Amino acid sequence: MGTIPGQEIGNFVETVVRAIVDHPDSVKISLLESGSMVVVELSADDSDIGKVIGREGRMAQSLRVLLTALSTKLGKKAVLQILENR
Repeated sequence: MGTIPGQEIGNFVETVVRAIVDHPDSVKISLLESGSMVVVELSADDSDIGKVIGREGRMAQSLRVLLTALSTKLGKKAVLQILENR
């Protein structure tokens, strides 16, 4: 059959973010699933975090809108967390 919905959500986010950043190999996605909830934790190179978040958080908000649309289609609820390296 197809992929597991959580994996499909993670693959989607990873594909979109890799297209945005300068260092696509440093993009890491981890999924935490609990029932119908999927938490997508995203980390990227320190120099790319600003691109992922975007001016006034617009890019992050757009990613979340797309993520919500996909997860709803798959019958899940998804949350995107952008992890900053400290």
